[in-house]
Amino acid sequence: MSSIFGSPIQVASAKKARIDIIPLIDVIFFLLATFVLFTLSLNKIQSVPVNLPQASAASPKDQEDTSVTIQVSDGESAFWNKEPITFAEISPKLANYKANTPSARVLVTGDDRAKYGNVIRVLDEVRLAGITTVTIETAYRASGR
Repeated sequence: MSSIFGSPIQVASAKKARIDIIPLIDVIFFLLATFVLFTLSLNKIQSVPVNLPQASAASPKDQEDTSVTIQVSDGESAFWNKEPITFAEISPKLANYKANTPSARVLVTGDDRAKYGNVIRVLDEVRLAGITTVTIETAYRASGR
């Protein structure tokens, strides 16, 4: 076969149809992102109201620290601000502290030999003394410190 100009005519062969998947992946990711963002906007965020403490005008250096640290140890021994005492002395000391301090604060801690029951006894004594500001320390502290 030749053409008018003498060059052979090429017969075009039929091209095979193929599915290009890359645009399909782009569309699926777009739909997925849209669905995720839409479902996240439907969730109602629930929170618990918290009353945060207000800052005071006085600096911490100007205020005297009147808090008491009660460290529970083994047996019937404890420490009142690093001073050794017995469990029988805790209740009267707490009552005296509450009577003489307008903003009584107690830190209850224990050493590595403290028993859980003794810590609860101290917390009960603090509650019975009427002291409402109580902190429980969970970090390790050596005995008497």
